This record gives sequence, C-alpha cells and structure tokens, in this order.
Amino acid sequence: MTNNLSILSLLVRNEPAVLTRISSLIARRGFNIDSLAVGETHDRSISRMTITFRGDEYVKDQIVKQISKLHDVIKAELMDVTEMVARELLLVKVEAKNGQRGEIVQAAQVFGANIIELSQESLTLEMSGEVSKVTEFIEFLKPYGIAELCRTGTTALGKGQYILN
Repeated sequence: MTNNLSILSLLVRNEPAVLTRISSLIARRGFNIDSLAVGETHDRSISRMTITFRGDEYVKDQIVKQISKLHDVIKAELMDVTEMVARELLLVKVEAKNGQRGEIVQAAQVFGANIIELSQESLTLEMSGEVSKVTEFIEFLKPYGIAELCRTGTTALGKGQYILN
C-alpha cells in the first residue's frame, strides 16, 4: 500500500454520535485517520468534516463508498489537491529563555505567526497555513523547547466556484 495522503470532505447531519459512527467505521476497517476537523456550517443542522488519511486507490475508494452509505452523511467526496485550498491552525507554547525571546519573535514574523500570550517563562504563538509550513515552523521551534502544542488538523475547501453540496 502506498502512503498517499488523501483529504475527504463530508457534509453530515449535525447530530449526536455522527462523528463516532464515521470514525468507528474507518477504524473497524483498519484504516487510520491522520487528522480530523469538524465544525458547524452556515446551516446549523449540517456539519462539515475534513478527514485526512493515507492509502492507495483501493483504500480511498472503500472509505468513500462505506462512509457514503451512512444515514447521516449527506455528501462525501475526495478533494483534488490541485483544486482546493487547505489550511491548519497551530497553537504552540514555547519556552522563552533569556536571550532567545527575540529570536523566537523574529521567527514568528517570518512564518506569519502571531504572539497571543506572553509570560516571563514562555510565548504562546498562533499560526495558520499550509500543513507543510506549520510542520516546518514546529521543527524550527523544537530546539527552543516546546512546552505544548495543539494542531487543528487540515481544513479544506474547493477553489473557485466549486461547492460541496
């Protein structure tokens, strides 16, 4: 099996246990979820899920077919990476030792991150961007000492006039 990353976009009913049913279906078939982002849409009765996973064409096909059969799934579609915009949000708390704070602030500016909290011992930064850029920023910060971090997982929308509905 190849490790091609795929992004699945779903519209689902915004009801209890829908997330559990979808993630359980994927797990029961032995597939792993790399990231999962879920949120209400402009219609409060519908949520949008963005699931990233790795697998070959057979795995992709099976996941889409099986998820599409679930009663609460309105639409399930694999995103074309050339026809979408994808972003991830990062919150990261970095140890800010004397003399290093300036370096971290400069790096944050270069990477497009914002300082959202500042204390004597640490800086908390916020960044959104392409997954690869977020990962690159995390790798840059590791030598300074990451106290904790949280990533949202990938969110994606089709480009231009494309609308999932």
